[in-house]
Amino acid sequence: METTTRYWITVVSKDHLANGIAGGFMQANHGKAGPLKRMKAGDWVIFYSPKQTFKGNEVCQSFTAIGQVADDQVYQHKMSDDFIPFRRNVKFYKSTETPIAPLINELDFIPNKTSWGYPFRFGFFEIGEHDFELIKAEMIKGNPIIIKQ
Repeated sequence: METTTRYWITVVSKDHLANGIAGGFMQANHGKAGPLKRMKAGDWVIFYSPKQTFKGNEVCQSFTAIGQVADDQVYQHKMSDDFIPFRRNVKFYKSTETPIAPLINELDFIPNKTSWGYPFRFGFFEIGEHDFELIKAEMIKGNPIIIKQ
């Protein structure tokens, strides 16, 4: 049985992320179950926000939240009659919004530094521990404090 912690990045607008932090949950790839099923309790997830708002065009281009998968449950939540996305519970940590630009040259998951946005097009992907620790060190100074469990 695999017990190794894995590290993930999911892409979400900053305004939508605020709902997840307030509710202690995450969604990925417009509510699809597949990405969430790849995660397990204790895995870390970093949230990258390319935009401030889902429907807007104001750039954010920052890592905006960090947390750990709280349990092994993937569940659905009815948001409207025609949108019932899958979710996972996440323990969010107090963190500092961190622009990606200063980190691009040090991140292994970005092989082409001039087209650095390409990996984010997938919406959800796994990263290595080195990249995770680099981003986490910028986002969390000192001991991690859970803000939502």
